[in-house]
Amino acid sequence: MLLKKAREQYGLDLNVGPSGINSRPALIAEKYAEAQGKGAAFEKAVMQAYWQQARSIDNPDVLKEIAEQVGLATENFTDVLADPTFDTQVSADVELAHEYGLSGVPALIFAERYLVVGAQPYDMLKQVVEKILAE
Repeated sequence: MLLKKAREQYGLDLNVGPSGINSRPALIAEKYAEAQGKGAAFEKAVMQAYWQQARSIDNPDVLKEIAEQVGLATENFTDVLADPTFDTQVSADVELAHEYGLSGVPALIFAERYLVVGAQPYDMLKQVVEKILAE
């Protein structure tokens, strides 16, 4: 159903990566990428790797390859994945998500008041925005 919906509604062909993976290494690597000014490029590359190339984004070798693709220094990449600073930043993000009541992804917060959880159709998101604009 998800694959069909992605193709029909959004024109995306998905080739989903393995289920049950631990995304924390990718989140830690993203914090490193953000610190180097390449967070958006790294995030996009990780999403493509998982959702379109069916790659395991908890594999350090895959993450290192993605980091190289977006121009990050990777000679000490194992140390990056073990860096307590980046791990603490990820933990803070997770805690903030829990404070907002987020329990799933994707999750969007509109106007700091309206939480929309899960993949929702465009019309639903449009209704939320229209409600905010009317207020």
